[in-house]
Amino acid sequence: MNNQEIVQKLWNLCNVLRDDGITYHQYVTELTYLLFLKMMKEQQSEAVIPEGYRWDNLFEKEGLELKAFYQHLLLELGSNENERLRLIYSDSSTSISEPKNLEKIIKSIDALDWYNAKEEGLGDLYEGLLEKNASETKSGAGQYFTPRVLIDTIVQLVDPKVGERCNDPAAGTFGFMIAADRYLKIKTDDYFDLDPKDAEFQKKEAFTGMELVKDTHRLALMNALLHNMEGRMEHGDSLSSNGKWMKDFDVILTNPPFGTKKGGERVSRDDLTFDTSNKQLNFLQLIYNALNADGKARAAVVLPDNVLFESGVGAQIRRDLMNKCNLHTILRLPTGIFYAQGVKTNVLFFTREKTDQGNTKDVWVYDLRTNMPSFGKKNQLTMAHFKDFMKAYVTEDRSKINDERWNKFTREEIAKKNDSLDIGLIADDSLSSLDNLPDPIESAKEVTLKLQQAMELLNEVVRELRETEEIQVKIDG
Repeated sequence: MNNQEIVQKLWNLCNVLRDDGITYHQYVTELTYLLFLKMMKEQQSEAVIPEGYRWDNLFEKEGLELKAFYQHLLLELGSNENERLRLIYSDSSTSISEPKNLEKIIKSIDALDWYNAKEEGLGDLYEGLLEKNASETKSGAGQYFTPRVLIDTIVQLVDPKVGERCNDPAAGTFGFMIAADRYLKIKTDDYFDLDPKDAEFQKKEAFTGMELVKDTHRLALMNALLHNMEGRMEHGDSLSSNGKWMKDFDVILTNPPFGTKKGGERVSRDDLTFDTSNKQLNFLQLIYNALNADGKARAAVVLPDNVLFESGVGAQIRRDLMNKCNLHTILRLPTGIFYAQGVKTNVLFFTREKTDQGNTKDVWVYDLRTNMPSFGKKNQLTMAHFKDFMKAYVTEDRSKINDERWNKFTREEIAKKNDSLDIGLIADDSLSSLDNLPDPIESAKEVTLKLQQAMELLNEVVRELRETEEIQVKIDG
């Protein structure tokens, strides 16, 4: 039995809990509590778990005794001295009300083919479970889940190196950092080719991140632990003062959450130059300012279209980005690769230079969106779809690439468009056919989004005018 089959068996156990009214996301969290105990046993790493609260102690109990013991176990581990163990079980509680359902899940987990699971890697098994959760649109967990094929493509192109400090300020379940770690482990025979000091750095310091949602942070911690990664993985808001520790990185790879701060509230960080309620614009500022200004530090960030064209403070942030960094590549991603319908996204690739002025000379744009098939659960994105883009990206003389999707825009051309980066989309063949006109519902959604963005900008202008008036009143007074 391979990991994919094991993941499906684990997922099917969710049917047992339907009568308890448990959601898919609650189920994955519940599985995390149980799988951690079982996987620590399989890895012969139970020393981190206090005696009396290990898998066999749980497995041997039944009925009401099992339910009571399990609740006590969650409380005990949630207050343990071991920091990782405590964080995984912090504020944990069970959503399973029926003891026989809990017993069935525990016995089903124990009966799985753990020999083959260990051969393929327990970390890969857990990642497969997280990906399965994301693919279930009913769960809502995968609304903006980054497909693994996109993560792997980005990691290959950014090419992290041993000894570099890598970070994801919107870590989710730690997918980008785990992919970067896997990429380097393949190159170094699981770090056995390194001297012990370098191998220790890779395990304990190389990969860090921060995640806002507590349950997702819990999943990220377990994901990292199962991949033998012990880098700093904080719970909190990167856009608050709690995120100010994230700086001087060599590589940043991330897909920040979409949308605005609730109620249009401003971020609480005082080290961002430009003030806006747009979360993606704030993350973009955070990212390029958190890179080492050494001419080598680099980032790849997934961002929605509005970041490319939003005027006002959006234009100022893009101008600041192109001054401080060499924004050398933009990949216009196809629609449908995220589970939120109609979301249009891009990947921005840039390098932080040694100076803060005039570092972007040309921006190369690859259009992987126009005239592409519709992607979704039935037609999934694969590595093959990125083949031509990857070839263009790594070619030393990019002008030699003969591909209509690959186009260069000078800094001067971009400046004439108010620094809009909504560029590089080729002609859409479907527009020539009345049978293939754009979906009116998706068009209406896009118009609504632009109206919302215009209202946000108007609110910013009004707020700034009010602040100016208040200052003038104080002066006149």
